[in-house]
Amino acid sequence: MNKFYSYALALMLTAVVCLPQLSSAQELSKANAPTWVHNALEVVGKQAKGMLKDVKKNQQTPRSIERGLRASSDWTSGFYPGILWYLYEYSGNEKWRQDAATVTAYLEKEQYSNHDHDIGFRIYCSYGNGYLLTGEEQYKKAVVNAAKALSTRFNDKTQTIMSWNANEERDWKYPVIIDNMMNLELMFEATRFSGDPSFTTIAIKHALQTMKFHYRSDFSCPHVVDYDVETGAFRRMDYNNGFSDPKTAAWSRGQSWGLYGFTLMYRETGDTQYLAFAENIAEYLLNHPNMPDDMVPYWDYNAPKIPTMRDASAAAIMASGLLELSTYSKEGHKYYKAAELMLQSLSSEKYLAKPGSNGHYVIKHATGNYLNGSEVDGTLIYADYYYTEALLRYIKLNNNQSIFSYDPRQ
Repeated sequence: MNKFYSYALALMLTAVVCLPQLSSAQELSKANAPTWVHNALEVVGKQAKGMLKDVKKNQQTPRSIERGLRASSDWTSGFYPGILWYLYEYSGNEKWRQDAATVTAYLEKEQYSNHDHDIGFRIYCSYGNGYLLTGEEQYKKAVVNAAKALSTRFNDKTQTIMSWNANEERDWKYPVIIDNMMNLELMFEATRFSGDPSFTTIAIKHALQTMKFHYRSDFSCPHVVDYDVETGAFRRMDYNNGFSDPKTAAWSRGQSWGLYGFTLMYRETGDTQYLAFAENIAEYLLNHPNMPDDMVPYWDYNAPKIPTMRDASAAAIMASGLLELSTYSKEGHKYYKAAELMLQSLSSEKYLAKPGSNGHYVIKHATGNYLNGSEVDGTLIYADYYYTEALLRYIKLNNNQSIFSYDPRQ
């Protein structure tokens, strides 16, 4: 049997390594954890509540102070409803569930949108989290519909999902960005929900090509890799975010996307090549000479004359990924402690906003695109999302729980 389909069949028939287990609803807010963790989540709740009135009035979701509220088509639209779902999981408060459902509904049409790869961020963080916490059938259907839409961007010659459309100005024929690894989770869930193995097959093919062509020998990666759409051949590495030299750039958020993405690939397949790859990425990052002492990375690890500009979103994503990786790896304690330090730093006065300030965003000193001067040293809703996710994972691990509590699929 073809190895891609054997993985897909395994997903359809049985649980794979370390999959979540169903647990009854519980209030994580009462679970044992350091005071700073609960204090941080209290800030998350207050800031999310502070945004809610304008979100409901405009039926749009927040992206950053600079960009404001955005339509559902924006790539970041799923993160705020995702935060509301996490607050419901943390507190057990029915009001958060109601608010999360209300805001999630603003994204309904996006389950059919295939104009870019970001449908995974939009739908999985909103509808996906909603389903895992409630079992609502409409949320399950939205995940499958989104996977169908994302599948239309897969090319059998390149063996990858096209991230953005061709761009003549940048000489991109078939651009794929490292962020795309995060959208593969949607595909695995869609196979589980529908029984259709094609979604898993696409995810695995994309991950394998990413391993082959997107990474350098030191396990760093550029933002963009371009392929020839006619032949499927690798054309070149390139940049959009991060430093402008694609041979050396190590855009920090992109490194975190990759770490998180290959960790979830191991979770979903049990294939140890993904575990080894995630561990190698983690070692590259944790041992990088330009990693600051507080473990909140600069915007690019390899930019010349390393600036002081941080990207707190890179730390939030990395912390969440490392916490999951810690549950699979023999180096788990090291990864756990690194994630803990990142979360402690993000929960300090330097990075954690005071309630009512910072435009009601949680995390300070996040950077969107430094070279383009966009959302620099400010706020990013996805920094808040992955910070919240990492805090919940941290609480669960401290209480000997699976990091995937409340999963109706089991």
